[in-house]
Amino acid sequence: MGVLMSRRQTVERVQKVSLAVSAFKDGLREQPSTRRRAEAGTARQGTLEQEVQEGEEEASAGPSQPEESSASKAAWERLRDGRGVEPEEFDRANRFTPPAFIRPKRELHDDEPPDISLEQREQILNDEMCEICEVWTAESLFPCRICHRVYHDGCLRRMGYLQKDSAVEVTETAHTETGWSCYYCDNLNLLLTEEEMYSLMETLKNCKIIPGVCLTLDDFLHYKHQVHKQQFERTMPEAQEEQAALQFNALDPDKKGHIEWQDFLSHESIQLLQKIRPQNALLRLLTPKERERARTAFLALDQDNDGFIGEGECRQARHTWFRKHQKEMLSCNVSISHVGPISEGSPASSRNGKSPEKILPATKQEETSIDWPGFLRENVAYILAARPNSAALHLQPLA
Repeated sequence: MGVLMSRRQTVERVQKVSLAVSAFKDGLREQPSTRRRAEAGTARQGTLEQEVQEGEEEASAGPSQPEESSASKAAWERLRDGRGVEPEEFDRANRFTPPAFIRPKRELHDDEPPDISLEQREQILNDEMCEICEVWTAESLFPCRICHRVYHDGCLRRMGYLQKDSAVEVTETAHTETGWSCYYCDNLNLLLTEEEMYSLMETLKNCKIIPGVCLTLDDFLHYKHQVHKQQFERTMPEAQEEQAALQFNALDPDKKGHIEWQDFLSHESIQLLQKIRPQNALLRLLTPKERERARTAFLALDQDNDGFIGEGECRQARHTWFRKHQKEMLSCNVSISHVGPISEGSPASSRNGKSPEKILPATKQEETSIDWPGFLRENVAYILAARPNSAALHLQPLA
């Protein structure tokens, strides 16, 4: 009996400590820093260099240092929990409780090749009830283009996932071929396991990357140099630096001179997945909608129906995953997000009134032929990288 009482007391003590720690963490998340209160009402457009400079100035000032470290700790906790950086301007009075993101776990059979048939088409079915409120209201639900979930725009607003321009994007693209990615699929960081996430966080901390801060080209290249030196213990070659610069341009399609934190995080997440997981494990991450789009792409390229396409055609498909709607085309409901070859008269075949040079694909006899499983393996990383709604290319296809 004495042993049983001792165990019970131990359990109760552990539970009390856990509750105290949880309450302390919640207090840290809700406690705003001095700088965040001063900047309320303005968009955050700082760069990494400016943020580091501000941090050094605040550290020398003295009194605000503990409060700033609490805000930084809370930012890392949000990143660890898969919630990213919450908007600084957000009405919390009528908000819904944020979902508890549970990071995936690796299974023993993940590295085995999955059975994805080319001939057997998959039936795509969306949920009938809103993922948030679990209420059915028919046509007013907005489906995700990646997964089976559907949402009310009002529920998305109350969750804080639909603000300003994003509301227009959802209403105009959710029911088109381009589609809209829900907050689960839009965040590539949620594909990482806990171990992979801790590995990424360790790399970001070692390279002095601050969550939520935009990165300039110099910041991005400096980060890439540090990561390469830590991994290989030598300086990054000039060719890889040029490739990193091209990746930065792909992440900054509007030429603003910096890349957003969420785009940087998505890019680093997909890069880590490529390094750590084999292609078979990545193939298991594809949803039925993504597999069906891949079938459509392959069948469109395999015009002679022999089950093979050319290597050049396979490279061509990598670029098509990232095609987005042009804003001026939204009203006419013409989608250029399809995969596969673009017809000569398609709206995507010309831009700014100029027709691009025609690229004649090499014949299958002149280049390596790729079958359906090989096509999936070659394109899986690009298919996953195309999930976010952002116009940025989170994985720049090689030429």
